Amino acid sequence: MHEALYYEKLEAQKVHCHLCPYNCVIPDNGRGACGVRVNKAGVLYTEVYNKTTGIALDPIEKKPLYHYHAGEYILSLGTRGCNLHCQFCQNWHISQEIGAPTQDITSQQVIEKAKSHRSFGIAYTYNEPFIWYEFVLETAKLAKKNNLKNVLVTNGYVNMDPLEGMLPYIDAMNIDLKSFDDKFYTKVCKGSLKPVLDVIKRAHKSCHIELTNLIIPTLNDSEETIRKMVDWIYENLGPEVPLHFSRYFPCYTLSLPATPVETLEKAKRIAKSKLKYVYLGNV
Repeated sequence: MHEALYYEKLEAQKVHCHLCPYNCVIPDNGRGACGVRVNKAGVLYTEVYNKTTGIALDPIEKKPLYHYHAGEYILSLGTRGCNLHCQFCQNWHISQEIGAPTQDITSQQVIEKAKSHRSFGIAYTYNEPFIWYEFVLETAKLAKKNNLKNVLVTNGYVNMDPLEGMLPYIDAMNIDLKSFDDKFYTKVCKGSLKPVLDVIKRAHKSCHIELTNLIIPTLNDSEETIRKMVDWIYENLGPEVPLHFSRYFPCYTLSLPATPVETLEKAKRIAKSKLKYVYLGNV
């Protein structure tokens, strides 16, 4: 176990975690909403510091990033846990299961693997990389020293101070904008929309970003919701930020039928009225 960053000690051996917008107050022997930050006798630890659930060499387009090192492969790895609890999670077996199996790895070993596979960098993905903060930060710093790029595939649910601490080492991000409806975030993901929008705006000033929106029938597929999202992207980020609409399939605890391809095509037409780069995924 490794002591966590971004927390403060409270009375009665409680701790206050400041990593993400949950801002968990955790009692002794308790754990945060992410499932991987635990309080032991008034000290907050990360259980996943040098633990990975899997490593692979992926096409960068799988992140998805279409406008960054297109056609190249990137070493990708993740751990377990997540600070959102989406009913439709596609990687629920590692993000929502506290006991998901892991293997040990060091930052130096990650760098060596990237070099041996001739990868241009490292992607922190598969689960939520910001809850792997301590290891990602250490590895990203080492990657920079070795002329490797760092990519985050993230839900964007992180507080500003930790974000600022990470951004100097990040070259690209795909941020999951799950809906442009705060009620959707609250009910379906157990989170909130505004912190994600704030992170998107800040990240856009620092590195290459692309956005992904998974369209789910009856939950976030209304024309009004999509137009609001497209308008916000255009007004706050400009027309050149790529937007990926992704097709939902039943997964985890959500059993709604798969999104009709026609729904995604309609969303693309709406988005293309203002944005230059709009793509469909899982079709």
